[in-house]
This record gives sequence, C-alpha cells and structure tokens, in this order.
Amino acid sequence: MGKLLSLIVIVALGYTGIYFYYGVVVEREIQEQLDDRGLSAVSIDNVEYDVLAPVSTSADIAVTVTYRGSQATLDLTVQGHPLFSDEVTVEFDGLQALRLGISFGQ
Repeated sequence: MGKLLSLIVIVALGYTGIYFYYGVVVEREIQEQLDDRGLSAVSIDNVEYDVLAPVSTSADIAVTVTYRGSQATLDLTVQGHPLFSDEVTVEFDGLQALRLGISFGQ
C-alpha cells in the first residue's frame, strides 16, 4: 500500500510540473506570435487552460492581454502539443471580454 501511495504522489508531482510548464510554453508561443505580427506592445497577463490540456494535442485556452491600459480576454485554440511537438499552431477563436481604460491626466 505504501508503494502505491508513493507512486501516486510521484505521478501527481510530475503532472503538476508538466501542467505549469505547459502554461509557460503556451505563453511564450503566443508572445512570439504577437511579436511576429508587430504587436510587441501587447503584453500577456494571464493564460487559462483546462486541467487535461497538457495531455491532449488540441486545447482551448483563454488569454488575457493588455495594450495601453485596455484589456481583452481572447479565446484561442492550440493545435499540436507545445511540449512534445515541433509544429504548434495558435488560432484565434473569439473575444470573451473587452475592458477599455480611459485616463484623464498627464
């Protein structure tokens, strides 16, 4: 019973590491796509994805981006696996929310 519990803990720790590293790789891939299109002023604030996204080759993610005080939440689809595949495509799926910031001052 102790060996099974140890195995479960090791697998859970490994999956947790892959889950967080997946987010880092997806964020880097999206930032590269933005930079390639001349949108380097757009910054990525948050990347949200499903718990099972790191084990699938297609995942729906939500990305919150900021540009000059305005925020938008975008729905994106990642085709391919950013950790284990050479070919990864990021496709725009839709706009969830748009928050505009207006500043009066110097």
